[in-house]
Amino acid sequence: MTSPYAAATAVKTPDQGWLEKFHAGNRAVLEQCYRDCFHPVDRAVASIVSGADRETVVHEVFFRLLTSEELRRNFRGGSLSTWIGVVARNQAIDHVRRYRRETAVPPDVAAQMADRATEPADGAVAARLMVDQFRRDHLPSGLAGVFETRFVAQLSQREAAARLGIRRTTLAYQEIRVRALLRRFVLGRDS
Repeated sequence: MTSPYAAATAVKTPDQGWLEKFHAGNRAVLEQCYRDCFHPVDRAVASIVSGADRETVVHEVFFRLLTSEELRRNFRGGSLSTWIGVVARNQAIDHVRRYRRETAVPPDVAAQMADRATEPADGAVAARLMVDQFRRDHLPSGLAGVFETRFVAQLSQREAAARLGIRRTTLAYQEIRVRALLRRFVLGRDS
């Protein structure tokens, strides 16, 4: 007997009832998707990253699939394993880009940031206070949306641009301005 998922993806247009359950996040449908799509996701991710990063990204893909109705609604039919393979590949690329940005921090800047850190228990409170102070004293209102979507919510550039209703290139330029303001704020100097 074939599963509803297999029946839905065997043809180009999935059964409308299955697709509605998928979009709604039906547990049984998503469990079957995990079983059937784990290997295509793993292969797509393995073409970009390896080791612990590979495992992390694979789990991030399925976590997003479970928690984001918006992501599930992006699938409108066709081959689910192909679609989720593309999602996984993009997630792996974003992971590599994020890692490169994080490791690109010069050691002296990282040391200064570590010097400003408070006790671990107070870290979250201190971070929230710093973010609030940055918003209030240093962030122009025209850049608030970019700050919130990219730095606070940590959306991808594509998702942030779509949410803000602006072009991705416009968002990238505004993001550069926000990064410069953040750098000045965190380091306490003009750079």
